[in-house]
Amino acid sequence: MIGRSLLALLLAVMAAAVALGPRPARAAPAAQAPAAAETQAARRVMMMLDLGPEHYRSGSDYGGDYGDAMGAKARLRFARKVAREHRLAVVDSWPMPLIGVDCIILEIRDGRTIDAVVRELSAVPGVSWSQPLNQFEMLEARPPSPARAPAVSYNDRLFSAQPAASLWHLARLHAVATGRGVTVAVIDSRIDVGHPDLAGQISGAVDFVPGRPQAERHGTGVAGIIAARSNNSQGIAGVAPGARIMALRACWERTGGAATVCDSLTLARALTYAIEHGAGVVNLSLTGPHDQLISRLVAMAMARGAVVVAAIDEQNPGASFPAFLPGVVSVGDERLSDRLQTAYKAPGQDVLTTQPEGKWDLVSGSSYAAAHVSGLMALLRQLSGTRTRPDALLGPHGTLDACAAVSRVSHLDRISCAR
Repeated sequence: MIGRSLLALLLAVMAAAVALGPRPARAAPAAQAPAAAETQAARRVMMMLDLGPEHYRSGSDYGGDYGDAMGAKARLRFARKVAREHRLAVVDSWPMPLIGVDCIILEIRDGRTIDAVVRELSAVPGVSWSQPLNQFEMLEARPPSPARAPAVSYNDRLFSAQPAASLWHLARLHAVATGRGVTVAVIDSRIDVGHPDLAGQISGAVDFVPGRPQAERHGTGVAGIIAARSNNSQGIAGVAPGARIMALRACWERTGGAATVCDSLTLARALTYAIEHGAGVVNLSLTGPHDQLISRLVAMAMARGAVVVAAIDEQNPGASFPAFLPGVVSVGDERLSDRLQTAYKAPGQDVLTTQPEGKWDLVSGSSYAAAHVSGLMALLRQLSGTRTRPDALLGPHGTLDACAAVSRVSHLDRISCAR
């Protein structure tokens, strides 16, 4: 695809080539046709000729079509005579027997005003009246032209480096919704609640894992993508900076940072807490074997009105749990195969987000794609409440169109949002 700057340069070169090329001696008449036609339409008048009383009209009771034709020819001859005498041209005629006149359209081809010509014709014997060929406009209530969607201005230093800032047009989405009033339960490893981009964004933090008090990368990164503070002159802005994070630690980093893991008990305790405390969105950026206890709790969370978002394991997508439980919003990153027709794809590669000790770094994986969708669901829940199913809000499976999703439940114009 040609970039806009390159396209503009090519157009400039082409324009210069045309300017330097051979020119015809005279401008092509066709170039003036639209303006000429418009001028002619504005320089026409109507002259009404009386058809006469019904019983005197040619062919009214006798003569049939022949009599009517003879009368029409006579009126046309009269119209042409008047046109010659008043320096006009006959353009068209239209008989209107319902009101007893024959309408002759005449064109003015000199500098006289329309009003002056109308007065001339109205004074001619045999002319019922004359008038301008007026234009009318339908009084239709027109919707306003869709203006370019406004954008929020951000001073976050790393905002432009976030994939969602450009791919999802976050600044335009945030002019409509920020996730205000929505709580997202992040069931994950320990979140750095004191991070400068997360301070004030945490509604509560509960630890279901004994020991290990340090903040951890995975949970801190997921939380930042969802709800990092905006306009604090540093770092990034979350997909839903107006939402609040319920930081529920159910997972922990193994020694050496090799992996972050959870177990059935810690997950069940965290899910129970999220359900009991009314989380609107539950983010599960994890996968594992099918678990009956977790299945029941996920179903209960959705029955209570929560949206559950879960990540897909790219190594074994078909067996991802709890991603493919009925009703769960399953999400993978850009690497996810299009063959998974019941999954969504969201930014998940080289995503800039929050990290422990007040840092920011790049992360990749479907965990972070799921975090994007949890943030987007917070925007949609703010706008739509809890009445609409998540898939109806998000739209077709596959690569998510965030502008389209928000436009479904707001006044946002999708086309101008995506520009």
